[in-house]
Amino acid sequence: MSALTHLLACLFGLGSWVSICGLWVELPLIVPQIPEGWYLPSYLSVLIQMANVGPLLVTLMHRFRPGALNETAVIYVVIALGTVASFLLAFFWKETLVVAGSPRSVALLVLTFFLAAVDCTSSVTFLPFMMRLEPQYLTTYYIGEGMSGLLPAVVALVQGVGVIRCINGTGDQNTTDDFSTLRAQMQPANFSAEVFFFFLSAMMLVCLVVFFLLNRHPAVARETTKSHYTGGVQERNWVEKRPMVKPYRPSKEKSSFGVGTYSWIQVSYIFVILAWANALTNAVLPSVQSYSCMPYGNKAYHLSATLAAVSNPLACFIAMFFPIRSLWLMGALTLLGSGVGAFIMSMAALSPCPLLVNDVWGVVIMVLAWIVMVLTLSYVKVIIGVILRDEGHCALVWCGAVVQLGSLLGAVAMFPMVSVYNLFASGDPCNTRCP
Repeated sequence: MSALTHLLACLFGLGSWVSICGLWVELPLIVPQIPEGWYLPSYLSVLIQMANVGPLLVTLMHRFRPGALNETAVIYVVIALGTVASFLLAFFWKETLVVAGSPRSVALLVLTFFLAAVDCTSSVTFLPFMMRLEPQYLTTYYIGEGMSGLLPAVVALVQGVGVIRCINGTGDQNTTDDFSTLRAQMQPANFSAEVFFFFLSAMMLVCLVVFFLLNRHPAVARETTKSHYTGGVQERNWVEKRPMVKPYRPSKEKSSFGVGTYSWIQVSYIFVILAWANALTNAVLPSVQSYSCMPYGNKAYHLSATLAAVSNPLACFIAMFFPIRSLWLMGALTLLGSGVGAFIMSMAALSPCPLLVNDVWGVVIMVLAWIVMVLTLSYVKVIIGVILRDEGHCALVWCGAVVQLGSLLGAVAMFPMVSVYNLFASGDPCNTRCP
């Protein structure tokens, strides 16, 4: 195996979600300076789901016009658009326009939509592109995709985003026991949001260069699959001309999906688990992370966010050495991750006074819960990717589409619960006292 190809595959995966993940971790610094305030996360959730029009169009093209879509050209356009949008954010994220009599962050919202379209479309273009390389490089790609959430989180920690201190009403740091006058104040960041957005733009530019090398470098060419998909036009057309799901032919044992390794029941089982795992990890639980962690303190929140981000590439690294394709293990790990997710959700529902809120064990348990949840469900997603990679290029297109569908359903389910019915309460970090 080529170490260079592994590195390029990892960096290619890093560009898949780095922009949107970076925007989310930067919210504590952005929100106080824009008119939308903390309504911005709910707006971003809607914009990200609207951006699924990108993967929808790509999937429909693969289904109804096989061979007509130039996958390489689409990826070039997608990465270039992400680079430009991240760069423009550094200049225009604070700019406002008056809409319906109120100031609105129009530039921020429009550029966020383009970033979301880029990242969502990567699910149905980056994964199928990896079909060109040998199977072991798909796991490396997943490691990079996991790091697309980890790297911005680490940079945000260095930046000092979201660090709060309690001060009294006069603005001085509190030194008394008079809690009635305390208010939360954000600590100044070590560097500005503009610098952070320049960093995101640089990461997208790296992804663009890496993709060029994946297409042109001789070392990568030697690592392309020798059967059917070497990156040439003839091979690509051969793959694309196969329908994404072949016409149904009655069979007692195997389906006609992909290469027919699994029955239709097993194929449905795999895709349901994939949608469920992505709904939990990409939408449902992230939407309540602050409610589940902040009652235990700022340190618990940052530890859970950072270590959970580390757990994603760690799960991919484990899958590289233990690519177990057992459907039973997949189901067991999904149940374990879902059970831990239910615990996280219940603690979020009890916010601002969850169990063990004043105990150090509460911090330990909550951080471990996030680690275990992300570790198990990320491993499940990687194994499903490996399974579908064996089924062919079209199966990976469906894989990306189901990833986005699961995320969409999770976001649609959580948006009214969090933003409309206000079922979760955050409390005051300086004044809330629990028994």
